[in-house]
Amino acid sequence: MDGKRILLIIGGGIAAYKVPLLIRLIRAEGMQVTPVLTRAGAQFTTPMTVSVLAGEAVHDDLFDISNEAEIGHISLTRNADLVVVAPATADMMAKMANGLADDLASTLLLASNKKVLIAPAMNVRMWNHPATQRNLAMLRDDGILTVGPDRGEMACGEFGAGRMAEPEVIMDAIRDALGGAPALGSGLLKLLPENKVVSGPLSGRHVIVTSGPTHEPIDPVRYIANRSSGAQGAAIAAALRDLGARVSFVTGPATVPPPEGVDVVGVETARQMRDAVQAALPADAAVMAAAVADWRVDNASPSKIKKDGSGNLPVLSFKENPDILAWVSQLTEGRPRLVVGFAAETNDVIANATAKRARKGSDWIVANDVSPATGIMGGTENAVTVIRADGATEWPRMAKDAVARRLADEIATALA
Repeated sequence: MDGKRILLIIGGGIAAYKVPLLIRLIRAEGMQVTPVLTRAGAQFTTPMTVSVLAGEAVHDDLFDISNEAEIGHISLTRNADLVVVAPATADMMAKMANGLADDLASTLLLASNKKVLIAPAMNVRMWNHPATQRNLAMLRDDGILTVGPDRGEMACGEFGAGRMAEPEVIMDAIRDALGGAPALGSGLLKLLPENKVVSGPLSGRHVIVTSGPTHEPIDPVRYIANRSSGAQGAAIAAALRDLGARVSFVTGPATVPPPEGVDVVGVETARQMRDAVQAALPADAAVMAAAVADWRVDNASPSKIKKDGSGNLPVLSFKENPDILAWVSQLTEGRPRLVVGFAAETNDVIANATAKRARKGSDWIVANDVSPATGIMGGTENAVTVIRADGATEWPRMAKDAVARRLADEIATALA
């Protein structure tokens, strides 16, 4: 990578404190860094720190007379081999998606004819907002590469997707982008260990996997959910990845982390999950493993519901959530070749799951008994029956990752 030049745009977010380490890693690879610091970014890291580590002056003013006399914002991007935005804030992503250019950073991005890699970082609610997910989908369509965000605790104390990827992971993505290897589709570029893109029977295939529960708000601090850990969905995504698929992993607030090497989209509600699945289409297959809440509170309170001492209880009204499995299964245009649903049942498992497959229109249903005595919900094992149009096949009880590998193998066979 010696001699390559990175145009590094530093957005305004607390994650900017990680950028000095990223600069060190880039320089250690023999590459040069041209830093661009936004006005907001300068609130979280200093121009002096960035300049000393980069070994170059920091650019921060679109109207710098000494640079702009020679149309400096054009030469900055033309001289780069790759443009990296870290952290990429919600505001920066919105500007990029809509072609705005009101400062040096956004003007450079609009004028760039080079690959662009962004590392999103923002509050989980900002990340999950439909506007941000819509902007993300537009950026993917434009060929923008992304890495992260990760899930974890936020500086604001909340937990979820929105943490900027660690500098080492961003560095891996930079190597991949400069090495000419194909991006993992037009979505998130998050690499497997040792910076390898797996080839296998699902190479060139795109699979959407939904996972985890959804949380339907009652008020800002309470919600309706279920006991899904997201472990089975995460294992399925990893198994499909290991067979070479590009995986769009749409996950609710699970208790297990998402696998590496997949395109992670964190959501909270059923409606957000539906929108994220729609944004990820088209796909060769869709595995709907998420435990989506059937209903949401139609009269959710914008403020915390308080006890008033009167003994009166709050009255909640409910509304049906979108049926994501039925919607995907019944698409008239852009339907995946294979749609796999899940049925978590507590009684009459085979009969209920068979009826569900017919009612929803999916190709397969993976049914399991989640009654408390089985210990499956939230546990490490699963016992499933795969129901197809030609009948049902019962699998022995096994670890969830073993279930995932067998299911991935069968999906690969079906798509061959």
